[in-house]
Amino acid sequence: MITAYNKEHVGDTLMVIIANDNELENKVERKGNVARVQTIEGTVVAWNFFHVSDYLTIEGAGQVSLTDEQITELNRLIKQAGFEEELVADNEPKIVVGFVKGCKKHPDSDHLSITQTEVAPGEVLQIVCGAPNIKAGQKVVVAKPGAMMPDGLVIWSGVLRGVESYGMICSAKELQVPNAPEKKGILELPFDAVVGEAFTVGA
Repeated sequence: MITAYNKEHVGDTLMVIIANDNELENKVERKGNVARVQTIEGTVVAWNFFHVSDYLTIEGAGQVSLTDEQITELNRLIKQAGFEEELVADNEPKIVVGFVKGCKKHPDSDHLSITQTEVAPGEVLQIVCGAPNIKAGQKVVVAKPGAMMPDGLVIWSGVLRGVESYGMICSAKELQVPNAPEKKGILELPFDAVVGEAFTVGA
């Protein structure tokens, strides 16, 4: 679940993204200050809460973190508006330290690699990466499915040249690290970085 708020540019609206719409056509149903966004087939992909500061105090802009109490309040607003669904809290970090356990060339590309990247103890994701400096044995930054990058891009699972990919291995520029090099390539972390720990974007 991704929660985003930018009062200056969007207005006093909290956006909650819960699923990938796969670029399918959406339909929106609004009741009072709550709007449910669904695909035409009926899958709920997002919620918008208007005039949200009447109910919650939200710190920051861009992707924001909500407490369990704030999620409870949003669920109260959903029910009060007449919708039946509920939000489920997801406090697991989505941009984390990873370890590239394996790396091989993509069979249908001269610049893509297929990695097996550990993102938490015992959790390994297959991630297709186009960086020229990717190799096994690196500590890297991984944006897992459901992550929102500093520029607002949301990362989902996908298929690249016929190979499934579950996230993205990030460059310093994509993470908006100060003085990030322009040269293409993933950000390599010190080897003592702890796999699974959250990485603070823009730091």
